Amino acid sequence: MNETHGAAHGGGCCGSHGAAKSAAGVKDPVCGMTVDPATTAHHAEYGGESYHFCSAGCRAKFIADPERYLGPPAPPVAVPEGTIWTCPMHPEIRQDHPGSCPMCGMALEPATVTADSGPSHELVDFTRRFWVGLVLALPVLILEMGAHLFPVIHRLVPMSISVWIQFVLATPVVLWAGWPFFERGWASLKTRNLNMFTLIAMGTGVAWIYSVVATLAPQVFPPAFRGEDGMVAVYFEAAAVITVLVLLGQVLELRARERTSGA
Repeated sequence: MNETHGAAHGGGCCGSHGAAKSAAGVKDPVCGMTVDPATTAHHAEYGGESYHFCSAGCRAKFIADPERYLGPPAPPVAVPEGTIWTCPMHPEIRQDHPGSCPMCGMALEPATVTADSGPSHELVDFTRRFWVGLVLALPVLILEMGAHLFPVIHRLVPMSISVWIQFVLATPVVLWAGWPFFERGWASLKTRNLNMFTLIAMGTGVAWIYSVVATLAPQVFPPAFRGEDGMVAVYFEAAAVITVLVLLGQVLELRARERTSGA
């Protein structure tokens, strides 16, 4: 097996998906993350094909047993019985089952990482939530904020219609993509360990609820809340964009933690 770090392999791809996919990114065969062959520093060759990885840890696992990652997906590796789970930020938190840290809300990790440990379930889950949320949040941002720069947007999509489109698109972003933040925020209130997830859940939740009421029952608001067009302002874009940005931050943090543990 030969390693390659040169730019010549930047146009390659994982497996046999073809060079056409390299421009849009390819999947790391170990963890499933999407990586850009032109920017990642971790590459390897096997069976005449070029493979690209998000971290040195994933590359090392692939080199050790490439057929394991090129064959049919293996069933998830069960965590050994008696595994202790702890928080990277608060190592004094130790329990015998997975969950979230009651102090900061971060996902707990096994205290001892084994060679058979698979990709972080939280990283895969948050990455999926981020991309779905991003696709849905961008049109909401364009409809609300873009119209201030390009008034033609409001002429093409009147506010009476725009608020309903924003409602439909922003709701899954806040309630599905951002659901882990509400879970952790609620847990922080129950344990009286307020953290950033408390603020995120309250901020996005209040903005979304207010906007839903303004959309479904605008008559409950006094005239002072109405604009020149008679509409009550909504904040769907704020709730959706904040959710997506926090998800991005979580993904970057989880990737950094996984690279550190795999180094």
